[in-house]
Amino acid sequence: MELGRATLLKEQQLKDQFDNLEKHTQSGIEFVERYSKFVKERSDIEISYAKQIRNLSKKYQPKKNSREEEENKYTSCRAFLSTLNELNDYAGQHEVIAENLTSQIITELSRYLTELKAERKSHFHDGRKAQQQIESLWKQLESSKRRFERDCKEADRAQQYFERMDADINVTKADVEKARQQAQMRHQIAADSKTEYSNYLTKFNQEQNEHYYTLIPNIFQKLQEMEERRIERVGVSMKTYAEVDREVLPIVGKCLDGMTKAAESIEPKTDSKQVVESYKSGFEPPGDVEFEDYGPGQTMKRTVSETSLSNSRGEAKERPGGGKSKGKLWPFIKNKNKSPKQNKEPLSNRFNEFMASKPKMTCLRSLRRGLSLKLGSGPEDFSHLPPEQRRKKLQAKIDDINKDIQKEMDQKDALTKMKGVYEKNPQMGDPASVDPRLVEMAMNIEKLQSEVQKFEGWLAEVEGRLPSRSDPPRRQSGLYESQNSNSTMVDNNCAQDRESPDGSYTEEQSSETQVKVAIANTPEFDDEFDDGDEETLPTIGTCKAVYSFEGHNEGTISVTEGELLFVIEQDKGDGWTRIRRNEEEEGYVPTSYVEVFLETNTKGAMTYI
Repeated sequence: MELGRATLLKEQQLKDQFDNLEKHTQSGIEFVERYSKFVKERSDIEISYAKQIRNLSKKYQPKKNSREEEENKYTSCRAFLSTLNELNDYAGQHEVIAENLTSQIITELSRYLTELKAERKSHFHDGRKAQQQIESLWKQLESSKRRFERDCKEADRAQQYFERMDADINVTKADVEKARQQAQMRHQIAADSKTEYSNYLTKFNQEQNEHYYTLIPNIFQKLQEMEERRIERVGVSMKTYAEVDREVLPIVGKCLDGMTKAAESIEPKTDSKQVVESYKSGFEPPGDVEFEDYGPGQTMKRTVSETSLSNSRGEAKERPGGGKSKGKLWPFIKNKNKSPKQNKEPLSNRFNEFMASKPKMTCLRSLRRGLSLKLGSGPEDFSHLPPEQRRKKLQAKIDDINKDIQKEMDQKDALTKMKGVYEKNPQMGDPASVDPRLVEMAMNIEKLQSEVQKFEGWLAEVEGRLPSRSDPPRRQSGLYESQNSNSTMVDNNCAQDRESPDGSYTEEQSSETQVKVAIANTPEFDDEFDDGDEETLPTIGTCKAVYSFEGHNEGTISVTEGELLFVIEQDKGDGWTRIRRNEEEEGYVPTSYVEVFLETNTKGAMTYI
């Protein structure tokens, strides 16, 4: 009985040890899960920080077509832009940290936790199985032991019963023999139970020895190794956690070095020279003011210095020759277009003055279209700028147009080669399909070249190579001038009443800028003159569309190949012919896209293609 109690005590202790190990290994798994969660939150912080840094860098990047983009020519602004770029790279390194933390720690720990839980479950399953097996053997041993004890007691009672029957003389011989056989049978059963009990005992002792000296130690050893691997894996993850930060330190250092280098590249003198170069006017200093003597009956003219801050630049100064002096843009002086004391002229005078100065405005719709394209950014020749600034703007404009010309020429060469390929291999395409595009490109190149010549003339004027443009050429055909020379002498002197047969004005213009200023300073122009009051231009001929043209720009009109239309204004040398489809649809098309037939009763007109 003492042996049985000792065995039961050991089994209970062993079960308690398994419970303790199960709790400890579970707490170890929870620790790994908590550490993995910590790394994941750190990764989320890095991603959020990198995103905020990128947004900050993007927010302070210079905007396109703005004053900030213009300021990038200064070293301080370029240094700040470099700092923003380095900051963007710096944010990228924090994204690398987050990515490495996720791939090298979080993902690996997640996979390892799955394996660890499966291994732990397997070891404890083996331990419980061994424990259940030894408990089953112990129960079998106890059962055989109790059966052996019961059979022995039964054999003793049968033996005693036989002895009483044998001593009793009143019992028959048959009863005694029966009692003897019963006693022998009980003794045989007891002997068999003893043998069975002995066998179970031997087996249990063997199994118990193997259980306590082999199976359980092996399971505990595996649990110990599993726990050591878990602890080692946590240590490796913590080391990787530090290495991830250390790997990006060189690149972060380069970013910081780039910021330092950008700060050291700032040159105050260079920036100040840029300011001087940007705002240098090119004006010569004003001359000395002449002495004006006082005489009886004479009134001394009031002289205002051109450098005076109180000088009103809007008041016109009359020159001896009758012209108006042009105000110079000196520093600290506001260039006013209109004096507050200027009297408002009647609208009819302004309109007459405008009509006399703009020869090629056939209707108010065309006038408004032209002004809407040019009033927004100042005069086309940049005459509102000081000489030096005007020279720079003109040179930049010439460079841009030359780039466009080169681009058009490259495209034209490519189309020419394509046409040659089509001519050699007709199955690849129709060579005639390329002709409209080639014609359009030739027109574009010619127009751009004329633009270059115009801006080069203005540039030469600024640089002193050409005389001043006091009288620009009129845009009208020589044919009309010869026919209209006699009628001009007998016609009205009112400029707005003189029109050519094709509806265009023939009076000279002083400058396109004066037209824009006159219209800009006349707010009641749009109110008194509406599109509904325009005079319909007469038809001077017909035309047939040779090619299809899609008029996407304002003032143009779309035509299809073979369409017949009316001509209301012929080409004046700019490559465009004005046509009309009906009373509501009219506009310009390229002259090379149509075949024009002028009416024979039109003055001096002739049929041309």
